[in-house]
Amino acid sequence: MGALIAKQPNGRYCRFSSVVDCPTHINMTREDYLNNFTGTTKGREDAEDTLVNYLQPFHEVIKWYTPLNMSEKEFVDVLKEMCTVNPKEAREL
Repeated sequence: MGALIAKQPNGRYCRFSSVVDCPTHINMTREDYLNNFTGTTKGREDAEDTLVNYLQPFHEVIKWYTPLNMSEKEFVDVLKEMCTVNPKEAREL
């Protein structure tokens, strides 16, 4: 698989890596994703194609997570942040 992009419950996007079996990027806006994962026009087109045609359901992030590179506590904290409408405030929970 390599990586998947999922839409978080708060409406933003996350990137999950099957190499490390945990999220590597969270709370990205559409523009964040397009800007961070593209360096060329073709790259941006591919990224847009991913968002339109290959966006995965959020439950796949939970399904594929393993505690090898991110502890369960860290993952729960990240999940809280991905589910909160105001992500920066989630750190206070």
